[in-house]
Amino acid sequence: YVGHEKMLVVLTRNDYEPDVCFWRKEISQTFERGQMKFPAPDLIAEVLSPSTKADDYGVKFEDYAAHGVREYWILDPKNDIVEQYALVPETATFELLKKTDSGTLVSRVVEGFTIPVRALFDEDEHLSALQNIINPNNQAPMTK
Repeated sequence: YVGHEKMLVVLTRNDYEPDVCFWRKEISQTFERGQMKFPAPDLIAEVLSPSTKADDYGVKFEDYAAHGVREYWILDPKNDIVEQYALVPETATFELLKKTDSGTLVSRVVEGFTIPVRALFDEDEHLSALQNIINPNNQAPMTK
């Protein structure tokens, strides 16, 4: 589902505007035009900044797990590191799957979605990864 620039995710304790979020088709098909509030996504990615770091690892981390967010990525642009967490439903907590500055991330929630870690932090790598998603046969290269 492609919607708004900002998506307000409404949870019990707090409301959030994640940097990136994904809902599976069964959920996103229920969204209505002009909708302003959304349920907990299946995947959330947050980009750390000095002003959000404590919340991204604290209250958001707890709230996202408690509300069934199945996958949570935390991107650290200062150190070019990404952390990938998966929900442990029995305990409503996240388990660290990967913390890396290289290689490939494979989403457990978005079927078929993989992305080179460098594409999360480097503009040229990002454009190349985007090209591969949009046009996997590389018929027409994208340019800046």
